[in-house]
Amino acid sequence: MDRASNLSSPRTPQPSTLRQRLSFRLGIGVWRADQQFEGYLFLLPSLIGFTIFVLIPIAVSFFISFQQWDLITPPKYIGPANYVELFTTDPLFGTVVKNTFWYSVLIVPVQLILGFILANILNSGLRGAKLYRMLYFMPVVASVVAAAMVFRFLFNQQTGVIAASVWQLKGFLLSLSFVQNSPDLLASIKAITPPDFLNASAGGIWPGWALVSVAIFTIWKNVGFTMVIYLAALQAVPEVLYDAAKVDGANRRQLLRFVTIPLVSPTTFFLLVIQMLGAFQIFTEPIIMSANTQRQLPNAAASIVTYIYQNAFSFQRMGKAAAISWVLFGIVFTVTILQTYLQRRWVYYETE
Repeated sequence: MDRASNLSSPRTPQPSTLRQRLSFRLGIGVWRADQQFEGYLFLLPSLIGFTIFVLIPIAVSFFISFQQWDLITPPKYIGPANYVELFTTDPLFGTVVKNTFWYSVLIVPVQLILGFILANILNSGLRGAKLYRMLYFMPVVASVVAAAMVFRFLFNQQTGVIAASVWQLKGFLLSLSFVQNSPDLLASIKAITPPDFLNASAGGIWPGWALVSVAIFTIWKNVGFTMVIYLAALQAVPEVLYDAAKVDGANRRQLLRFVTIPLVSPTTFFLLVIQMLGAFQIFTEPIIMSANTQRQLPNAAASIVTYIYQNAFSFQRMGKAAAISWVLFGIVFTVTILQTYLQRRWVYYETE
């Protein structure tokens, strides 16, 4: 009876290879339901760090945003007064929000386009591609403070290299005979002066040289990262798709439009999201490039994050700084959700 029952019952398959036998003996390589405790135990250090340094500060900042606190006296609950002040009486909040959107509009599209162009050039079999890839990526690993100081010198209105080039060009034009014989042209050239790249404010639809200078530096600093990510995506595109398109008579422009761009669209979406987040949180670049020795930043280059810093540590208004940070969170969250929704229309994945 026992022998018959043993024959009829399914037998557990025995491990055959040495690796399987070791895994079976040591109890590794096979997930069991009773191992959930061990999994959570391995996650515990990260969960503790996330709770202490991220989750708790986020919750505390939310409560601080409803209080008046100068870091010295005890906090005083004032309700939504900080938020009301931002949207009604604060003279600078609208300016820093507009500047932040300008940063995202100037930095993100240019960075994506330049990175994609450079990646295509390096992916076309260019001689010395590894050298060019290293040279373009070097600014990414360079110190942002040191690089910003270099650009601060380049854009200086009095002693900068760009200003010196403008003065030399002006002197050359004034030395031309036809300029000397034209009073109107002579007066126009004499009026040429280098713009104040680090402090000039906006005018009309022009965002201002202070903001544009910071955007130029940010693009130079980060375009190498965009290029490397795009290069990895381009090298992952199957060559057979290009061959099939060429057989169908596609030219180079059509290959780019109908094969390359759709297949790297997931990478474009990834870069768009992270670069948009970076542009909304820009801080170090304007602080180093445009602030004076007293760390006073011109309004033309200020961003939302720099305004948070000023309210918290210059004006000692921690409650208002926390309120601004939560408004920034709302803006970033809304933009990210919108991007995630719209990506269904232009992002193509391999499974589709």
